Amino acid sequence: MNIQPRALSPIQWVANVIGMLLIVGGSWWMNKELTPQHQTTLSNVTHPDNQHMQQMPEMGMKAIAKSSDMESARASPMVSPLRQQMIGLQTALVEKRHLSTTVRAVSRVAYNEQRIAHVNLRISGWIKDLYVDFAGQPVRKGQPLFTLYSPELVATQEEYLLALQAFTDIHQSPLPQVHQQAQQVVDAARDRLRLWTFTDAQIEELESRGTPTTSVTIYSPSQGYVIDKTAFQGMFVTPDLTMYTIADLSTIWVQADVYEYELPFIQVGQSAKLTLDAIPSETFSGHVTYIYPYLNKESRTVQVRLEFPNPGIRLKPDMYGTTIIAVERGLRLAVPDQAVLDSGLRHVVYVAQEKGTFEPREVTLGATVDSFIEVTQGLQEGERIVTSGTFLLDSESRLMGTSHLMGALGMGGVPMEKAQMGEMDMKHMDMSGMKMEMKKAEREEVQ
Repeated sequence: MNIQPRALSPIQWVANVIGMLLIVGGSWWMNKELTPQHQTTLSNVTHPDNQHMQQMPEMGMKAIAKSSDMESARASPMVSPLRQQMIGLQTALVEKRHLSTTVRAVSRVAYNEQRIAHVNLRISGWIKDLYVDFAGQPVRKGQPLFTLYSPELVATQEEYLLALQAFTDIHQSPLPQVHQQAQQVVDAARDRLRLWTFTDAQIEELESRGTPTTSVTIYSPSQGYVIDKTAFQGMFVTPDLTMYTIADLSTIWVQADVYEYELPFIQVGQSAKLTLDAIPSETFSGHVTYIYPYLNKESRTVQVRLEFPNPGIRLKPDMYGTTIIAVERGLRLAVPDQAVLDSGLRHVVYVAQEKGTFEPREVTLGATVDSFIEVTQGLQEGERIVTSGTFLLDSESRLMGTSHLMGALGMGGVPMEKAQMGEMDMKHMDMSGMKMEMKKAEREEVQ
């Protein structure tokens, strides 16, 4: 037996509709009564772009902003004095400060590469007499180092003496071409001696003596200390062999390892101090001469070269110490570092406005000096910013900013903030379907 469902009478339909309206009206009234209490929290906000966002056309959920836009969505919270005290919110004036800091870097004393000389020969031969015979020995510029016997050098001296004799013999010749050719031969032989390390004094001595010498003396090209020696008495030497390496230690270099975050403070020409582990009670003065263009990826440091005078040779290569560079930035607009929120994409501070409102503002930062950060754009002197309780304020600002952003996009034509607060406008609801169902039920009841 099939039981047909009983159709509702018009009275029952009306009663059901009235019940639904009572439920909706009661919910709306309860939400409206609770609204003032809800507004006592930090949710009493105004979004700076809310007016513009409410004018956006309804584009559905496809119009949700990119992640960067969602990240930047911040509102301006209004916080009562009591609430500020509860969350520990503190503010400070933006003002210019005298910024100064000190950069300390682990350093190593090194040779001045611009004052290192190498002694090489231009001919082959045998070392006959050795005058500077150990590493570390001090030498003067022009001091004899060793004597060299070279058959090629002896032959060149003989050629020069023969050219001089020929020039003297044809001096009485009436032909100018002969004089000119003889002079050219003499000049060529003299230049060859100079190329083979003969000095003008040695050439004059050869001319006055009239006989070639079997050995030639090699002199030091600069003053300093012998830091490397390969010359030994009696050994055969060639042009590709370095006999001596001589370093002038009157000035030395110091290589300092500066951390990359401190590099903006360093400039060429800055004065610096050096303290050594070997002489802790004494300080040496120098200046920055070069900043190397590459980074040590393991220590995250950049090498900075400094130059120091070295009277008494107290600074010795490979000594370790500490370089101290005092940095004066002058008067700069700066804020405490805890006032700046770094989101990874931008830097934000909260600026106090009238009636307890705090505006999120993006700023451009400069160098960090101690506990203060230099601000190059975004703030003006005399404004007041939040320095404590910033994270709680930013959390509420992001929450309300995202809520306003989604509400402006809309869901079904109804702003989300109105849907959340129960302020839905009943005139936007489509009641046509309900009316048609009621008329159909009345016709069935009459039949």
